[in-house]
Amino acid sequence: MRVANWNINSIRARVEQVTAWAAASDVDVMLLQETKCGDADFPFDAFTAAGYEVAHHGVNQWNGVAIASRVGIARVERGFSGPQRSPFNEPRLIAADCAGVRVWSLYVPNGRTLDDPHYRYKLVWLERLRAELSGADAPTGQSIVAGDFNVAPADADIYDPNRWSRKTHASAEERAGIEHLIDLGLRDVMREHHPGSGVYTWWNYRPGQFERNRGLRIDLALCSPAVADATTAVEIDRAARAHERPSDHAPVVLDLAL
Repeated sequence: MRVANWNINSIRARVEQVTAWAAASDVDVMLLQETKCGDADFPFDAFTAAGYEVAHHGVNQWNGVAIASRVGIARVERGFSGPQRSPFNEPRLIAADCAGVRVWSLYVPNGRTLDDPHYRYKLVWLERLRAELSGADAPTGQSIVAGDFNVAPADADIYDPNRWSRKTHASAEERAGIEHLIDLGLRDVMREHHPGSGVYTWWNYRPGQFERNRGLRIDLALCSPAVADATTAVEIDRAARAHERPSDHAPVVLDLAL
């Protein structure tokens, strides 16, 4: 089975790009983030025509997550379980079963700056995600927790660590939030398959950033041991980032021998 994760930065702006890429890449399950539309505006018909069933969680032009599958989709859950009070009711989390694998597509809050209240929201959001995954027994069975985490787990995941040392995405508290997820028993399969530096998933739109590979690895795929052991390849499709009018993120593709 082939699973892809991609922050597409507006599905309505890139629906043809996304569906064409999925077909060309022979993807079975797509985990999408930052769709930037409500459920009523999601282009379901385009995905249906491409052979995918979609579960989407969106409210307005902000955030939004989806799961698209051509191998079945069941037990869809949108958002955190329990109280859905603002801002934790933002459409940032969706889960479903696809061909026997429980998948989560998530879009972690950005955090903005270290002194912004949104940063504290981000840290609490990560804590709540940990509780959610623990309660769902994500580390057991067959699970994939993937998305735009808006955190570079280590200095090797940043083109210039010194430049980011006092910014969000690289703070010790954010990285601890990722470590707490891994401590549950999940594994960072991209890091396992690409242990070196220079492996990034996001590049700023400013001219020359992508071409000079000045990026961050903030799109992660954390897998249960059963899925991690069955992962035969993990690739970042940089060609998709080089398209005309691309997302600022590249797709992350996992090949599984389940």
